[in-house]
Amino acid sequence: MDKDIKITRSETLSGGKYNLRKIVFDHTNNKGLRTSQTRIVFDRGNGAAVLLYNKQAGTVILTRQFRLPSYLSGNATGMLIEVAAGELDDDAPEAAIRREAEEETGFRVAEVTKVFEAYMSPGATTEILYFFIAEYSAAMKIGEGGGLEAEQEDIEVVEMRFEDALAMVGTGEIKDAKTMMLLLYVRAEGLL
Repeated sequence: MDKDIKITRSETLSGGKYNLRKIVFDHTNNKGLRTSQTRIVFDRGNGAAVLLYNKQAGTVILTRQFRLPSYLSGNATGMLIEVAAGELDDDAPEAAIRREAEEETGFRVAEVTKVFEAYMSPGATTEILYFFIAEYSAAMKIGEGGGLEAEQEDIEVVEMRFEDALAMVGTGEIKDAKTMMLLLYVRAEGLL
């Protein structure tokens, strides 16, 4: 950490699996003045996301599920179309995303390629997300997917043409940032 940052107070506002903290810190701003600031920070752990794509068929595997925060911020149905993703749960990112892909989509992928990592909302959360791509084929389908009942997941597996998924970004039907980033990465790299 930057030695110029001094945390003067940290208060847990809500604990449990995730923590919401109020942090007061001092630092020197761009004008050289020492200032004190207060921020609310959500510690939710790190995660991983993967876009499964089939180069030969020109298709991708996505998921559709209800997301309460999107509903609360105006999405009338609360449904989002997304890539498979999840928390690391103390696993390495590669192991975690293989697990999540299988749980959510029913596809067991052997090879995953890390393409980048990003802070998704650095003004509010500590989470860093690891982004992967992986080729899939029908032979890799070992189950129905849909998520884990124990985690109250209710996930619909959606296979669609890559071009249709890209068009849905343009129309606003796909609004999930991680999904948009991976679809645009695959297009930019000419993988599909």
